[in-house]
Amino acid sequence: MLKLALISLVIAGVLAILGFGGAAGTFVGIAKILFFIALAVFVLFLVLGMLAGKGIKDAID
Repeated sequence: MLKLALISLVIAGVLAILGFGGAAGTFVGIAKILFFIALAVFVLFLVLGMLAGKGIKDAID
């Protein structure tokens, strides 16, 4: 997901250099959305991993 956000930012940079401001703005928006989705998924998996680790620790003890 972060890889797609980075690719979108590179494309936006190239488009901005070439003078396509509207398309560059669109790709920046896409990159922002992908970044925040990736951040939300990371936090979700972090919380789930902590809860799963706690459950395993309690089962072992």
